[in-house]
Amino acid sequence: MSMTPETPLPPPGRARLRPIPLLIFSSRWLQLPLYVGLIVGQAVYAVLFLKELWHLVAHAFDFSEQQIMLVILSLIDVVMISNLLVMVIVGGYETFVSRLNLEGHPDEPEWLSHVNASVLKIKLAMAIIGISSIHLLRTFIEAGGLGGGRTNYTETGVMWQTIIHLVFIISAVGIAYVDRLLSETERAAHMAEAHH
Repeated sequence: MSMTPETPLPPPGRARLRPIPLLIFSSRWLQLPLYVGLIVGQAVYAVLFLKELWHLVAHAFDFSEQQIMLVILSLIDVVMISNLLVMVIVGGYETFVSRLNLEGHPDEPEWLSHVNASVLKIKLAMAIIGISSIHLLRTFIEAGGLGGGRTNYTETGVMWQTIIHLVFIISAVGIAYVDRLLSETERAAHMAEAHH
């Protein structure tokens, strides 16, 4: 006579969570409105890009070469911030909320297959440095009077913007270095486990 267990066993590979862990784990869905909000922000940036582009096309013959350069830098700035938003929305949702199941999709981002919190952090740091570089270049052009018209930049303001940009670079290098150290430590721990 076979004995029937009092509680049915969960399917293999999928453990049933107790109420408190289930509540804590389910709280990740509270981030969903945040990502939807970022998608709305992305739409606003798309409208801003089209507005700037129309401004450039409409006044192309009235602008000097330096003014055209400033508008194009503004367009690049919008695109880079938009790219940053895509990374945060797609990578953050995949990492912290739920799988997107894009494997095999022709438009699956190449970087998404190996994204995790530390990879996302480094990618975001690099994107912020790129955005900061564009802002700094615009500042140099405008502060040097190359953009035409009056400039609101003081020498101290330009210096602080440069220092902040350097801090971004140092921070990104620090994040990458710490991530590399952690990866090497994990690899060494896995190799030690494999030998035992």
